[in-house]
Amino acid sequence: MKIAPLLIALLLPLGLAACDKPTVVNMPAPVAVPGPAGPTGATGATGNTGNTGSTGTTGATGSQGYDGNTGQTGATGSTGQTGATGSQGYDGLKGDTGRTGTGTTVIVVPASSPSR
Repeated sequence: MKIAPLLIALLLPLGLAACDKPTVVNMPAPVAVPGPAGPTGATGATGNTGNTGSTGTTGATGSQGYDGNTGQTGATGSTGQTGATGSQGYDGLKGDTGRTGTGTTVIVVPASSPSR
């Protein structure tokens, strides 16, 4: 291995650190002290009126509102009046005359009343 490049690499920082650098001191610039204020100047002319601004764009349509609550059920109505009585109906048709019997008679005996 060659020692020369290694030796140069080690000595180079020492050589640069040994250089004399002059110290630079920055002096602040002198600050000017203002004198007394001068007289007030004349008032300037009024400026021109500015142009009217452009009209804005129309806003978006709002969304639909919610449905309202259902109302309460109304009260029950009053009972109606009683209707008029109807008129009497017509007499029906008369039935046919019955047949003559054959001579047999039927007797129905009433039931006896219970004793108390």
